[in-house]
Amino acid sequence: MFLVTGATGNVGRIVVERLLARGEKVRALVRDPQRANLPEGVEVVEGDLSRPDTLAAALDGVTGAFLYAVPGSGPAFAQAAGRAGVERIVLLSSNGVDDTATEQANPIAAYHAEIEQALRAAEPAWTFLRSAHMATNALPWAGQIRAGDVVRAPYAGATSAPVHEADLADVAVVALTQDGHAGQVYPLSGPQSLTAAEQVALIGQALGRPLAYHELTPEVAREQMSRFMPPFVLNTLFEQWEQSVGHPAPVYDTVERLTGRPARTFAQWAADRAADFS
Repeated sequence: MFLVTGATGNVGRIVVERLLARGEKVRALVRDPQRANLPEGVEVVEGDLSRPDTLAAALDGVTGAFLYAVPGSGPAFAQAAGRAGVERIVLLSSNGVDDTATEQANPIAAYHAEIEQALRAAEPAWTFLRSAHMATNALPWAGQIRAGDVVRAPYAGATSAPVHEADLADVAVVALTQDGHAGQVYPLSGPQSLTAAEQVALIGQALGRPLAYHELTPEVAREQMSRFMPPFVLNTLFEQWEQSVGHPAPVYDTVERLTGRPARTFAQWAADRAADFS
């Protein structure tokens, strides 16, 4: 039995589908079972990583768990998994975590590092998938693209190597179902470093119409984005974007090494998610 947390999210839902396709038994931890809309055959249990009292029932009889990082959830989940006899935990972490730092560079890296630390001290074997920039981070542009042909955002030259959520899920399933991944830290990225403007252009190609990137000043963009984004996330993003301009993002071959096939390109992601922008 495999427990999938974050099962209704972009990565967790695909982990569920992949495990089911292998014939595995899957249990999904969700906040609202009535709205989960998960595939037939999944055992859906109500719970929340921020509510430790819900974890014992969710982990009962589980041999492996996919853990989506929720701030502060590490210690309670690690302890509950140990008591339940879980053998493996695969954590979707962040490549912002620095193992050599006494203090992490930003709050996002810090909470992922805290969860990693809790799992390192627990009984179940662990595997950390340190994801680079996810391709789904382009989805906030969807509203502008549906409304016109221009994306207005800061730092057109900010670089990243966007990783397809399906690749993250495929690697997670490998680590959950195959031996040899205990205690491993895997950096994950897409196959190519791209600027934000190049990503918008690729979305346009998938849609069959040209899109332009209109660069906003950081001040204007920050004011707009602060209306819907917590300050700690906003500050981290702007710092990372500014520092990346002019520097290609690191590209890792982890997806190909673990799955046996090349990582999906951003162009393929844009084609797969074209309906989100139409």
